[in-house]
Amino acid sequence: MNTSSAPMPTHIVLHKKSRILTLIYADDHSYELPFEYLRVYSPSAEVRGHGKDQAILQYGKRHVDIVTLEAVGHYGLQPIFSDGHRSGIYSWHYLHQLATEHHPRWQQYLQKLTASGKSRG
Repeated sequence: MNTSSAPMPTHIVLHKKSRILTLIYADDHSYELPFEYLRVYSPSAEVRGHGKDQAILQYGKRHVDIVTLEAVGHYGLQPIFSDGHRSGIYSWHYLHQLATEHHPRWQQYLQKLTASGKSRG
């Protein structure tokens, strides 16, 4: 994947109390991404699976925290979550995608939870 054209935030703010990651871009667009949202849409194989339609529904993550947030070169970020999850590297491209598609992705997640009988916890 070519990440050179992926928008890179100019500012990243981790709000631990409200469990929100704020991304601010050069064009002054800013996005607030809840930790829970980032956790359930982790790009890791543990969450996404190893092939098409193999994603594993994450649940009980309402109160997950980001313990630390580490830069991964010029590529993206790697959050370390309070539930021990640490294997997902969020490229700048993927973070921007999560930010701009937040509402429909979140609604899809909530529908999957309801259909499975699981809860956000």
